[in-house]
Amino acid sequence: MSKKLDTHNIPGTYLFDKERSRNGYYLNMACMSLNEERNREAFRADEAKYLDNYPMSKEQRQAVLARDWIGMLRLGGNVYYTFKIAIYDRISMQAMGGAMCGMTEDEFRNVMLTGGKDQLGNPRGRTNVLEKNDG
Repeated sequence: MSKKLDTHNIPGTYLFDKERSRNGYYLNMACMSLNEERNREAFRADEAKYLDNYPMSKEQRQAVLARDWIGMLRLGGNVYYTFKIAIYDRISMQAMGGAMCGMTEDEFRNVMLTGGKDQLGNPRGRTNVLEKNDG
């Protein structure tokens, strides 16, 4: 018999499971719609009005408008879909990751290049893999 894991109590983690997928459906569809130029133009003209096309919760709408990346994930957004908004804003994945971690883009990039963070949120001290292969 398999034991069910408690995946909803991992600090700082918002597992994109069936429940979050259902809750975030319209949020994610709004994000994906930005793949089309005509939708980006409509979003650019009036973001709040554009979001009226998707029956999201008030909290989801506010998270999108505020570019609250963690809020979007917590409310059912999938990082691959919410990144469409970052792309629309011309924000890199490293800048988005940094914003979610309270770091600058460069700080986040450096942490990722040196091994990420441990479970307590402390940067790992691993030697930069890119530097190892340079020589």
